[in-house]
Amino acid sequence: MRFSKKSQYAFRALLELAQAFEKRPVRRAEIAKRQQIPLGFLESILLNLKNAGVLASRPGVDGGFRLIKDPGTISLGDIIRSLDGPLAPIPCVSKTAYQTCQDCPYAEASQCPIKSLMLEVRNAISGILDHYTLRDLSLRAQGSPLWSKTGKRNKGTTL
Repeated sequence: MRFSKKSQYAFRALLELAQAFEKRPVRRAEIAKRQQIPLGFLESILLNLKNAGVLASRPGVDGGFRLIKDPGTISLGDIIRSLDGPLAPIPCVSKTAYQTCQDCPYAEASQCPIKSLMLEVRNAISGILDHYTLRDLSLRAQGSPLWSKTGKRNKGTTL
């Protein structure tokens, strides 16, 4: 399973917003520059996250984007689902977008060898991504050379 560029960029943008949680809104141009995300693409991602109830925005000189939920309550799985859809590798094992197999000879069988394996895959992926939150991601970033232990970006660092 491969996540879209949209989700990859979203994690980087949300990392910036998690670091600024309860401090100040962050301007999209600031996020785009620091995280090396094309501004037009970032605007689309931020709008999707706003519509998903993760972000709020405020216009003006002191405006920008901010998280409206505590980073510890936002699972990485929920972020990916809001941008890329279900985590399931095939529709018949999806919790959020279940679809019956129309052309599968096992669709009516009591046991489908493909479904049972893909269910394990889905459970493994969602088990990991639903276990970790944006706060966990933020804490991991603080151990990287880009971020200090206080949650501030080290001067002169870029991705």
